[in-house]
Amino acid sequence: MNQDSRIGIVTPFSRFDRMVKRLEQKQGYEVLRFRTPEELTLDRLTTFDPSHLFFPHWSWKIPAHIYETFECVVFHMTDVPFGRGGSPLQNLVARGIENTCLTALRCTETLDAGPVYLKLPLSTLGSAEEVMLRAASLMELMILKIVGQRLQPQPQVGDPVIFTRRCPQDGDLAAAKTLEEVHDLVRMLDGDGYPNAFLNVGCLRLEFTRSSLKVGHVSADVRITVYPESDN
Repeated sequence: MNQDSRIGIVTPFSRFDRMVKRLEQKQGYEVLRFRTPEELTLDRLTTFDPSHLFFPHWSWKIPAHIYETFECVVFHMTDVPFGRGGSPLQNLVARGIENTCLTALRCTETLDAGPVYLKLPLSTLGSAEEVMLRAASLMELMILKIVGQRLQPQPQVGDPVIFTRRCPQDGDLAAAKTLEEVHDLVRMLDGDGYPNAFLNVGCLRLEFTRSSLKVGHVSADVRITVYPESDN
């Protein structure tokens, strides 16, 4: 099997399992899957010798000795150079942006500043998990194009706009002032890998998912636990 038929997929999330199976069974690629930073070793990569490494929804820093040795492709949910930086989906929703681009770009030393292979339109509507599933379908198409057509990335054009990574405390619904803000905050954190939107009520923490914006109210599922700081 030639090198162009060997690729690496680097992500811990099960939402990409079907994509890996399709790439192997329908497209004929030999895929080596990495789920943790500890698995991503230079020895394993050198032995496998992939043409590309793809990083869908990867939150850890990629070591320089990896991206300097192999063609590493990351995916970012903005039309770069707008929106470089952390928590792209959450920052887009917080800004009221309903349509964005999923960008495939080469990993470089500066975060999200590498040259771009291609961009495809992506809606930010729905829960975070729904958006990520749509993005996963696009990533599969992008992988096929990048490898199959041997796309060469082009430098980004324009002035960068940098997003700041959001922290779990930013999911506190107490800061919301409208029902629309409540709905957006719940849905943009409703996905595997994200801390859910929450309210602290006395010794209890209420965590919200499955938000639906209605006329005059928001409906959502709630999970209630004892707030950790109140255990004592």
